[in-house]
Amino acid sequence: MTDNPRSVARPSYEQFLSGFRMADLLSRLQGDLTTGLNACVECCDRHCGSNKVALQCVAEDETLTEYTFEQLRELSARAANVFRQCGVGPGDVVAGLLPRRLELVVTVLGAWRLGAVYQPLFTAFGPKAIEYRLQTSGAKLVVTNVAQRSKLDEIADCPVVVTVGGAGDPQHPDDVDFETALAAASDQCEPVLRRGTDLFMMMSTSGTTGLPKGVPVPLRALLAFDTYMRLAVDLRPDDVFWNLADPGWAYGLYYAVTGPLFQGHATLFFEGGFNADTTCRVIRKLGVTSLAGSPTAYRLLMAAGPEVAQQLRGQLRLVSSAGEPLNPEIIRWFDEQLDVPIYDHYGQTEMGMCVNNHHGLMHPFHPGSAGLAMPGYRVAVLDEQGNELGANQPGVLAIDMNNSPLMWFHGYLNQGDDILADGYYRTGDSVELEPDGSVSFIGRADDVITSSGYRIGPFDVESALLEHPAVIEAAVVGVPDPERTEVVKAFVVLAAGTEGDDTLAETLRQHVKKRLSAHAYPRLVEFVSELPKTPSGKIQRFILRQAEINKQSGK
Repeated sequence: MTDNPRSVARPSYEQFLSGFRMADLLSRLQGDLTTGLNACVECCDRHCGSNKVALQCVAEDETLTEYTFEQLRELSARAANVFRQCGVGPGDVVAGLLPRRLELVVTVLGAWRLGAVYQPLFTAFGPKAIEYRLQTSGAKLVVTNVAQRSKLDEIADCPVVVTVGGAGDPQHPDDVDFETALAAASDQCEPVLRRGTDLFMMMSTSGTTGLPKGVPVPLRALLAFDTYMRLAVDLRPDDVFWNLADPGWAYGLYYAVTGPLFQGHATLFFEGGFNADTTCRVIRKLGVTSLAGSPTAYRLLMAAGPEVAQQLRGQLRLVSSAGEPLNPEIIRWFDEQLDVPIYDHYGQTEMGMCVNNHHGLMHPFHPGSAGLAMPGYRVAVLDEQGNELGANQPGVLAIDMNNSPLMWFHGYLNQGDDILADGYYRTGDSVELEPDGSVSFIGRADDVITSSGYRIGPFDVESALLEHPAVIEAAVVGVPDPERTEVVKAFVVLAAGTEGDDTLAETLRQHVKKRLSAHAYPRLVEFVSELPKTPSGKIQRFILRQAEINKQSGK
């Protein structure tokens, strides 16, 4: 493992593990998991008093506006009072369909101040994807902006809507105008204390055979998020931190909002879309030293050419990668061209990050490996019978629930905890352990598609396709792609008398894009007469996927 010359002394992984104590983590909370705590206090109020910057917002024109913890405390109190007037109380769900702007953080903190639960909605979602999630959570209120508001018109039994910039909108006279309501609300609101097992987030994860599943996140997950920021990201007080991930997804909400704010550290939002030139300018302008994102973003930086490398060389202290396996060529490029270590991290919506090449700990680093279990988690590799396997034996990565004190997931919403009945949570990823305990990935063991860092459930895309009158059956798989890891491909069986051509294929793409999301639509569409199925009628996606792999390899 090569040390970064700008780093300070770090403990070894073994040293830290031998001294790991839950009591030390609990002492980092202002509240108490048993007697009561509040996420807004932990991520905002307790850091007030020194006028520290909490949020750096960079607009699309690259104008920078900064907000202190004191300002966020006042705004979150006003937002909490607005939400309370709308009928929100402790344990209720507040959904946010918002871009990366101040209002998103205010909504999150305002919900938490009330003891409510925040649910993220990615702004690229269409009405169908939004409806799935709102129905799952039973959200009582949705905060959105004018650009996103029309999507909610198609939602059955839509909850109360609070709109940013919606003053005087004649089409939605019942909406609560966010700015007007905030200005009229009191800036005093006592935080509601909750227990560590009470929820403060409601996430959704991609499903392979059904609708997206609700992932309840309890307050005690704060300990795991904090541990990741300290040990894996190695966030330091003098770092300028930028997590490129959107807070509409787990990695962004967990580690671009919650993790840094819990530590009293500023986080950075860029409102515009990702491109290499803008990213390079923002890094240089703000002096970013710690960068987190997906391999897709890093590949785009590489593709921008030597100009990017020349501008960024020596700027970054370290880079973290998550969302999909980190390609060896990216590691080499960052090392040779930028002179900065980039480490792969692994996790899921259900448990946060749990296997990492830790920037903050010394341990062997193997290119192509996701690293070692984060302290507080014990990982195992299981065979099909549930037996633990040794080194160099492929199996399914699992979390040992009985020996992982930071593991906070205990089952999907309203689905019980049968998946944990034998004491293990199975991730669905095929891996093998190296002799030193590090985890090397083989691939997904289920049908979830990973494209540009997004996890896409094929069922969602298939359901959207089946809404179109020309489609009677559909199967969706991920096809290997050098830029995006995988792209979505749909195999479509058409209704009798319907001709499959390029025009219809594009119509279906746009249909899914509008109904579901801008990242999950099928870039490839193939019309087929039938789909491979089991005797019981279940679609065998793995046959379609393997056929595509064979086609690419020339078999």
